[in-house]
Parts: sequence; structure tokens; C-alpha cells
Amino acid sequence: QVQLVESGGGLVQAGGSLRLSCAASGSFFSLNTMGWYRQTPGKQREMVALITSGGTTNYADSVKGRFTISRDNAKNAVYLQMNSLKPEDTARYYCNAVLPISYQNYWGQGTQVTVSS
Repeated sequence: QVQLVESGGGLVQAGGSLRLSCAASGSFFSLNTMGWYRQTPGKQREMVALITSGGTTNYADSVKGRFTISRDNAKNAVYLQMNSLKPEDTARYYCNAVLPISYQNYWGQGTQVTVSS
């Protein structure tokens, strides 16, 4: 069982920065693929950034060069540094964990990010 708790969302002006954090419980965190997803009302949840257990990262085209995902296995945490924020980045951001072997998915409750123009 994995529990995920996001924090760090808020209201920011366009061009500003935010850093999201996700604290994870459960064993073997370092083996999980971790990710950040986002969703706006009426739209499907979309992948923002992923980081594998080996540190390989993958980003949505819309955030490449602006967002950076990282993880601290000693703290069971994953982060999303968001720079040069745009109004279209406004969404609820969710932390995701995918367990190895079973590929079970776990989600946090999400944290709201609002970017004003």
C-alpha cells in the first residue's frame, strides 16, 4: 500500500515559479516510477513528468524546458519544479506512483495550481 500527499500548490502570476512536493509512504519507494499528472475540469488527466527508479525522466512537450522532476529516495519524496508558469498550466496536479512488477497505480489527492495572467 502506498499513500501519496502533495503540497506546494497555490496562486502565482504568469512567469513565476512553484515547487510541488509529494511525500510517499510505503516500502521500496526507490523502486517505484513516480510521476506528476494534471487535470482541468472536463478534460482528461494528462502526464506532466515521470521519473523512473533509475532517474530517467520524461516530460510532456508543453512543459519541456520549464519543469523539472526530481526525487529524493532517502526522504521518500518526489518534486516538480515549475518555472516560467503560464495560465495554461492552471490545473490540479496529482502525484502518481507505479509499483514495480505489479504495476499497481497509486494517486494522491492533488494540489491546485492557478496561474494568473
